[in-house]
Amino acid sequence: MAAERSTADILDAAVHVREAARSATTGATGVDTVLAALSEVMAYDHASLARWDPLRRRHTTLAGTYPDDATAYIETRLHQDPVFPVLRGPDRGGLWLTDVPRRLLAASPGFQEVLSPLGIEDGVAQCLFAADGRYVGMLNVSTRAPLRTTDPARAVVTLLTEALSAAVDPRVCPPSEVVATAPDPARRPGGLSPRELQVLAELTAGRTNREIAERLYITPRTVGTHIEHILAKLDLPNRAAAAARAAAWGIEPSS
Repeated sequence: MAAERSTADILDAAVHVREAARSATTGATGVDTVLAALSEVMAYDHASLARWDPLRRRHTTLAGTYPDDATAYIETRLHQDPVFPVLRGPDRGGLWLTDVPRRLLAASPGFQEVLSPLGIEDGVAQCLFAADGRYVGMLNVSTRAPLRTTDPARAVVTLLTEALSAAVDPRVCPPSEVVATAPDPARRPGGLSPRELQVLAELTAGRTNREIAERLYITPRTVGTHIEHILAKLDLPNRAAAAARAAAWGIEPSS
């Protein structure tokens, strides 16, 4: 069982999310980097960042790990779900699944048809607003294991709202025609997490831990930990073998 992270660890990870979001707004990195950094704050099974298109009246996924049917629901039906008006209410705070009244969950196609079949027990849906009040998109994060109500990640995700909003705001973040999606966990090579896949990709370029850390907005120590997990999951002896495996799978680092 993984050791419980301290509040300091989670806050440090939140700084990396803000840095990744800042980089995404300049086009230096993709929005998928933001989601991967967010996995350091809160370990999730699925997550997505979607931009709201007011003309087409739908969301567009910029980065996500949900299965196709769940992604389609987020994009085309979520804004019609009975839960959505609560999400966009005057409080504008994230709505955690365990805090949603049961009667509302019973009336929500999103929960009954999408989340429940995936075995989702917890997570958060957070509407994202620009500084001028425009609704610009949504963060969705889902986990199969319930979080403790005192988990500091719950508060930290809310504190990251401004940075996440900037990362999806079309007036701030350069538009992208490519939706960055990671495979469903069941189909991820070797069962690697989104962040582990990013680190594995960087190994194919022969980069050092420090170089990888600078590119992914994490610490060299965290890179080392991810490499240890990659080697263990793939049953490989060293980083060179991991790089070779990644090359065989066609995994490459982002430009």
